[in-house]
Amino acid sequence: MGQMLLNSRMDLQFLLPNSLQKGIIMMYMAIILLGLQLYSTLAVNPQTFEFKHHNNKELKNVLVNVHKMCPNITRVYTLSGKSVRNQDLYAIEFAMTPGIHTKMIPEYISIGNMHGNEVIGREILLKLAHYLCEQFLHKNKIIQRLISITRIHLVPSLNPDGWDDASKAGKDKELKGRNNANGFDLNRNFPDLNSIMYKNEKLKHGKNHHLLEEIKCLPSNTQPETFAALNLIVDTQAVLASNIHGGELVVSYPYDQARPDNIGYAESPDDDVFRRLASVYANNHKDMSKPTTTCNKKPKLEKQNGIINGAKWYSIQGGMQDIHYLGSNGFCVTLELSCDKFIKEEDLKYEWNRNKNAMIQFMWQTHLGIKGMIYDKRSKKPVPDAIIQVVNISNKIPKIIDHDITSDCLGDYYRLLVNGEYNVTVYADNFYPCSKIVKVNNNPRNGAKCVDFYLIYEKDK
Repeated sequence: MGQMLLNSRMDLQFLLPNSLQKGIIMMYMAIILLGLQLYSTLAVNPQTFEFKHHNNKELKNVLVNVHKMCPNITRVYTLSGKSVRNQDLYAIEFAMTPGIHTKMIPEYISIGNMHGNEVIGREILLKLAHYLCEQFLHKNKIIQRLISITRIHLVPSLNPDGWDDASKAGKDKELKGRNNANGFDLNRNFPDLNSIMYKNEKLKHGKNHHLLEEIKCLPSNTQPETFAALNLIVDTQAVLASNIHGGELVVSYPYDQARPDNIGYAESPDDDVFRRLASVYANNHKDMSKPTTTCNKKPKLEKQNGIINGAKWYSIQGGMQDIHYLGSNGFCVTLELSCDKFIKEEDLKYEWNRNKNAMIQFMWQTHLGIKGMIYDKRSKKPVPDAIIQVVNISNKIPKIIDHDITSDCLGDYYRLLVNGEYNVTVYADNFYPCSKIVKVNNNPRNGAKCVDFYLIYEKDK
């Protein structure tokens, strides 16, 4: 049979003009290429994303399937420790070198479902993971660029036990499952670093960053899910983070905990940065920043253009966004993305469409301000744990930004800043301080402005 087909093709070559032969050959090649593309699409899409309430087993399966689709740019892993009921806390990472911190590549964390009955974050992060992979494969240049210069960690559920309780509660889904299996609200369970910071402010001395180092041991009631999140925050040293909730439609920013002598708005040293971060999300959400967009709740939330200071809304102690800011190099905001907590399954696709652009634009904010390397000038070796201090000199009266950051283990640093002019000084043990005047004009898609420092060893002068 094969010989007969071969002879038929040979006879065809003699019978048809050259131009027609070429046309038939091109048609065959096109059919073959189309078949290969179809096969490739089927091979990398073990399943399309389904908008539904994914149980904890299905949550894992979604992440695993995304990894199968994009094995070279993803890693599925579990946080250190498990939930009270011994369930894994799954995460997925997107990066060009998954599992490896690469110098000059800032990191982003988004955590959902820390209140088990607030499901919007859980489902949006699952869809976001699928979307990033899908768009990367479809050669979406914006997504490819984002993943190429950012290391992204998505944790769809920090409270799988609470989700189990809420999902089985029937009509009481909105009320049950908020806390973990031990009855603790995870967003009140982090160490109280604000009290340390406020005391240092009042005394005008003491550290203004990485205050977890000031705590000798964690409180005895620290929950396993809280401990796992803390390890992620400390180990990753993400530049930017988001904590996703449901029950309102607003972006809340630090401080969450009011100062003891000033109930109300609790301004952080980086209030201008946080207001920009919150506004980027709210303005890119389809409805959040509209004055008419409110949830039918009493008392009515007094937000401004879709954003609000956490403590002005209501003060909490031991919240996640303050622990990021005061315990690491990270800036974190809270995204309240739905009026209902356990939203209806049929509304999930609608909510994704409302939030998709905001999610992407917010991740780009990881590239605000400046970044660079800290080197020993003589040896050219990187200097880890250097302290970076910033003074805003944009106005006539310079303003110290009383929140320092540090260089990472590879000597790289990342400092979120709004547009302006700054005096940036680097300090490190056994080195002379080094200062530079830096003008910042943000364009996140081009990456943060690169500013390297070369420190002179004290004994070299």
